[in-house]
Amino acid sequence: MDKLNLIATATFGLEATVKREVARLGYDITSTADGRIDFAGDAAAIARSNIWLRAADRVLLKVGEFKAATFDELFDQTKALPWEDFIPQDGQFIVNGKSIKSGLFSVPDCQSIVKKAVAERLKIKYAVEWMPETGPIYKIQVALLKDVATLTIDTTGDGLHKRGYRAITSAAPIKETLAAAMIELSYWRKNRPLLDPMCGSGTIAIEAALMAKNMAPGLNRAFVAETWPQIPSKAWADARDEARGAIYNGEIAPIYASDVDAKLVTQARDNAKKAGVAQYINFDVADVTAVSLPGEYGVMITNPPYGQRIGQEEQLHRIYAQLQRLLPKGNTWSVYVITSDEEFQQHFGRKADARRKLFNGATKAEYYQYHGPRPPKGNEPVDN
Repeated sequence: MDKLNLIATATFGLEATVKREVARLGYDITSTADGRIDFAGDAAAIARSNIWLRAADRVLLKVGEFKAATFDELFDQTKALPWEDFIPQDGQFIVNGKSIKSGLFSVPDCQSIVKKAVAERLKIKYAVEWMPETGPIYKIQVALLKDVATLTIDTTGDGLHKRGYRAITSAAPIKETLAAAMIELSYWRKNRPLLDPMCGSGTIAIEAALMAKNMAPGLNRAFVAETWPQIPSKAWADARDEARGAIYNGEIAPIYASDVDAKLVTQARDNAKKAGVAQYINFDVADVTAVSLPGEYGVMITNPPYGQRIGQEEQLHRIYAQLQRLLPKGNTWSVYVITSDEEFQQHFGRKADARRKLFNGATKAEYYQYHGPRPPKGNEPVDN
């Protein structure tokens, strides 16, 4: 499987972050669009990108892309694609779909047509009357956007946010991929303190520790493409060996995580143990009113319990005011807050230096960024 066209999908607003991640892995980016970064790779790239990407949702293998304004065009051009290069004779192929601003708006019909076209192609190529579909799973997606159909096969399986460490979550969890992106968008590096004073299940602190230690987020989980005979098992073994060898064994600055809910803090500790980073995080049970900033030139990144965990606006606004109280005039800390509350700046008491629209699951949110001063010369953060 050489010279493959791959797609790293991304939640809206995180495309630039995922693009940087793909580039750091050394792959040539061929194009970018809303929700996707196209890049060139091989079988090894499928393994490495799944294991290493922190902010992407999943990695897709692009089989073809073409204009399809009618069902006949969709069938004929789907059938013309080399599906036998990717799906073996016993492969199970499932078709999902979506359609945006396209004449072919019936997703079930599009899925049925693609399924039939792929089956017809494979029956001809394998000289069989029917496809047994008893082997590895190949999840095909037909995505129609303005009458352009993109046909892909999912290489990931469970979304990349499922690192495997968070079996227990808080009532309003933030996705691991979003937490990693928020950290990437901040100025935090491993030699600066980090604080999450409303840590919930600990996701932000855990993702920060994984990044500081340069631990690949997908190192200890499985991917659907590992079952494909077209990708040598050596590609996966080599990618995991590379990831283990890249782990940073030096010192990192302290990471602090606290929450008023003692049960959540216990869960966060358990999650950190599963992730292998418990020893790098200082967990504490504390109300945000009792939190103080540890050290200087640190970074606070937090996901206040908006909506999902707290229903009373007055209590929520008091939390915002308390966060601002942590930052007296001349303070050296930077602050990053994600919330869907449009009145956040008013109650925090300061206008953000920068804002970015993001989605926390299905919830539209804003990422408010308050940039503190850079550390003195000689103490600047270094890249992981």
